[in-house]
Amino acid sequence: MKYLTLAAGLLGASAAIAETPVLTVYTYDSFVSDWGPGPQIEKAFEENCACDLRFVGMGDGAALLARLKLEGARSDADVVLGLDTGLIAAAKDTGLFTETAVSADYALPITWDDAVFAPYDWGYFAFVHNTDMTPPTNFKALGASDVKIVIQDPRSSTPGLGLMMWVKDAYGDEAEAIWQGLADNVVTVTKGWSEAYGLFLEGEADMVLSYTTSPAYHIIAEDDESKAAAVFDEGHYMQVEVAGRLANSDQPELAEAFLNFMVSDAAQSILPTTNWMYPAVMPSGGLPKGFEALVKPENARLIPADEVPAIRDAALQEWLTALSQ
Repeated sequence: MKYLTLAAGLLGASAAIAETPVLTVYTYDSFVSDWGPGPQIEKAFEENCACDLRFVGMGDGAALLARLKLEGARSDADVVLGLDTGLIAAAKDTGLFTETAVSADYALPITWDDAVFAPYDWGYFAFVHNTDMTPPTNFKALGASDVKIVIQDPRSSTPGLGLMMWVKDAYGDEAEAIWQGLADNVVTVTKGWSEAYGLFLEGEADMVLSYTTSPAYHIIAEDDESKAAAVFDEGHYMQVEVAGRLANSDQPELAEAFLNFMVSDAAQSILPTTNWMYPAVMPSGGLPKGFEALVKPENARLIPADEVPAIRDAALQEWLTALSQ
């Protein structure tokens, strides 16, 4: 009798586990790291979803889209989180995403009316440096200096793509000449942001491509004010990070619930001190203390998402040519 009771209990537990819906979210590595927002987002969402939220980290933002293209309609992903405005058009061209009904009172510097992708945070790209140096204040001065920098590959990284579009937007036909000037400054090109920032912290470079919000991590988490973002005369290129759900998801309602959760106060209050970006929707408690010390670019640059494909290929060729010489 005890055996039968135990067996029945095990069968019941197995059935319960089997019936728990799984929501698979593809994202970038830093999002799911121990210090990133992933663990807290997972815990908060699972408290009410009666589901198993599984984050799958794979490199940087641009690598997400490459992986999705390889998998196609067979992908296990229900949601992709970590693309940005530079990749939206290419993502839509895959035909793998569907419209969402997410609605929020966005606190973005731009009007958001995309029906497929929902923004969850945003920021400005910048070169981060130690405060004991006087940084160059524009790309031409940087190229003429002996300052060593670490940047990311635009083919695999959204910051790398953002830098490439930043230079192209600021200099147009002169962009290749700017890259030729910067080539000697580049210590290495990494696949993603985490590796690049780590090299900077290890002293392998004087500056690293990151965000104006990156010093907030050091100020808030480490009580360290030794890092700053250089303000460039050309202005700073903006990044809006987005999430979208897959048309072939077998959990469409959960996927939609997750996208709406990402713009809720519960999630938005987590992001500033874990993803170290500005929230897409201002949390009820406002920004954490320390964010007021960050530099605020007067000139924001952003190429509209639907114009990026026509510019990207030429800009990439300029980048490749200059850095290969």
